[in-house]
Amino acid sequence: MFDFSVTLFTTSFVTLFVIIDPNGLTPVFVSLTNGETTAARRAFALRATVIGAVILLIFCLFGESALTFLGISLPAFRISCGILLFLTALDMLFTGRRKRRAAQSQAEAAENDPSVFPLAIPLIAGQGVITTMILLSLKHPGIAGTVTLSLVMLAIFILLFQSFLTAPIIEQALGDTVIEVVTRLLGMLLAALAVQFILEGLSPVLSEIFQK
Repeated sequence: MFDFSVTLFTTSFVTLFVIIDPNGLTPVFVSLTNGETTAARRAFALRATVIGAVILLIFCLFGESALTFLGISLPAFRISCGILLFLTALDMLFTGRRKRRAAQSQAEAAENDPSVFPLAIPLIAGQGVITTMILLSLKHPGIAGTVTLSLVMLAIFILLFQSFLTAPIIEQALGDTVIEVVTRLLGMLLAALAVQFILEGLSPVLSEIFQK
């Protein structure tokens, strides 16, 4: 019989909420979707949250074996996330994303859909969140742990989706100039985060090399 644990739900919710950080992701979502229509933003938000939730659910059910099955190590996953995130940071810093998006047709804009990358991966379901989910699933095995963690994810992703829907309000309140400044600032922060991902991935590899 399923025994719901309020303590497990609360501790897991706080842990994942802090790591996923819906409030921190919302300004990034605003920058990545600047110039898009409300309908397009809603579609991006829904796709990003659903894909992110499905990815984390897979690791909740199968743990690190999901990566092992694909022949991917955690260090390699960290490095790849860092490289991809760094490319996004460069785009935010130097390319003039908003002006380019405004000039594109609807078909061209679809090709630059940010919902899968970089929103779902690696910003929502990044290496830190996946590692945390693996650890939580290993610490709380069985049906009770899996169901509780699934409910935690559902609650967090509902909050995340609602946060993304506030993007038009935030954009209107800040204005184009401030959005441009915020985009550049977030680009620098994402670049630093990307380098951190790469360093975390290289650390065990370099340690193993120097120990030989």
